[in-house]
Amino acid sequence: MKNELEFHGKNGYLMVAIWVVLSVASVLGMILYQQYTYLYIPVLCISLFCMVGLAVVNPNEALVLVLFGKYKGTIKENGFFWFNPLVVRKKLSLRARNFDGAPIKVNDSVGNPIMIGLVLVWKVEDTFKAAFDVDEYEHFVTVQSDAALRKLAGIYPYDNFEDQKAEITLRSGVDEVNEQLARELVERLDIAGIKVIEARINSLAYASEIAGAMLRRQQASAVVAARSKIVEGAVGMVQMALTQLSEKGIIDLDEERKAAMVSNLMVVLCSDVSAQPIVNAGTLHN
Repeated sequence: MKNELEFHGKNGYLMVAIWVVLSVASVLGMILYQQYTYLYIPVLCISLFCMVGLAVVNPNEALVLVLFGKYKGTIKENGFFWFNPLVVRKKLSLRARNFDGAPIKVNDSVGNPIMIGLVLVWKVEDTFKAAFDVDEYEHFVTVQSDAALRKLAGIYPYDNFEDQKAEITLRSGVDEVNEQLARELVERLDIAGIKVIEARINSLAYASEIAGAMLRRQQASAVVAARSKIVEGAVGMVQMALTQLSEKGIIDLDEERKAAMVSNLMVVLCSDVSAQPIVNAGTLHN
């Protein structure tokens, strides 16, 4: 496999001056010395033809040069140059580009359908590979980005609700997932001479057909977690109340009344609405 070769073109301004002088001289010669026209005409034609070899290379652009099927090199230096007019030129942009991929539907590692998209910042680094090792390197970037994203989604679960042992998920392991995506893209795009500057997930959600069910599951999990915390606190408060009542001798309660008190306190502390007290206007036990 060939590598990129740097090509240095001749100064375009100097060559323009030479060809203009030859062209003007040929025209004057044909006017003044008509008997030598057959000599001046070829010189004029060659001068005009050679001016086809002039080219401008703008900043962050490159010209790949091919002469009769043979790669001659790449001009990356910006400026005004001249080279063999028979050389075929292919212009490539060396600027950094953004690829904002539309979210695609894939399955995560546990089979849930999800919508996932990426943003890729890339640039051409090896012009030989970009020009000759792949067909339409821009389309190659698009296809390989899609393939890398599908592979990445199959490695990690969306979250750890169904895979409790998963340490890294698409939703929580942002840094690790983006690093894995970048490594995958670097490996895939190297064949095209593409440098990956940055790659990251920019869109992640459950697919529409399961989004509602997954949202309800997340809400239920949040409710259960909140209830567990409330019950834990309520038990502690009831235990503290019974302990202090006993230690300070405020009131002596048998097991039946302790159970009733615990039941009432748990209802008050764990209820979603404010408790409505009932005042006993009779005796202590009635």
